[in-house]
Amino acid sequence: MRHRNKLKKLGRTSAHRKATLQNLAGAIITNQQIRTTQAKAKAARSLVERLITYGKKNTVASRRLAFKYLQNHMLVKKLFDEIAPTFADRNGGYTRIIKLGQRRGDGAEMAVLQLVGFEPMIIDEKKAAKKKAKKKTTRAKAEAAAAPEAVEEKVAETPEQQEEEKAKPKKAKKAKAARPAKEAVAEEETPAETPAEEVTEAKEEAEEKPGAKAEPEEKEDSGEASTEGEPEEEKKD
Repeated sequence: MRHRNKLKKLGRTSAHRKATLQNLAGAIITNQQIRTTQAKAKAARSLVERLITYGKKNTVASRRLAFKYLQNHMLVKKLFDEIAPTFADRNGGYTRIIKLGQRRGDGAEMAVLQLVGFEPMIIDEKKAAKKKAKKKTTRAKAEAAAAPEAVEEKVAETPEQQEEEKAKPKKAKKAKAARPAKEAVAEEETPAETPAEEVTEAKEEAEEKPGAKAEPEEKEDSGEASTEGEPEEEKKD
């Protein structure tokens, strides 16, 4: 004859098992349902229903007994003010276990432990979470579609290119400051024009003009004297 079959040890020590059941009960009061193994769900079910019966009594002694298991004043307040009043007309069966099948990996039997009567609230919360996720994705897509070019430019720029862009205005200022000095040096280096060069330039300009009169050319010096008027003198003789 095997005694103490009612207690589920869950492969843990007494302290570890107590902490596990405490955490499961707190999670159910907070979220109204949890997903765990069937063995843990069955072990936590008895504790949760006991806590709900304490909450229905709503006495100082029952609050102290609930705090003994939960060790959290906020959870005790939620149990007595929100959850227990919903089961005022119910004499038992406050929780439900839904089997999910084997877990992939170790093959453990999984189940959902949830409070009866809180299903619509759970579904609404899930829908609200899905809507929020959709809104975030749509906003991200709209922002990405609105400014794809700006994003590409930011990605294309490397740290070296950014440094070159910053250095461009400084280089332009230095070039502007150096221009007047270079012009002054160039003026000093150019020689002044000589008088002979000025005369040749004036002649070239006169030749280029169509109505300008050509200047008389200078006669070439030769050893022979001009013979104009000589034949007349010889005739007279």
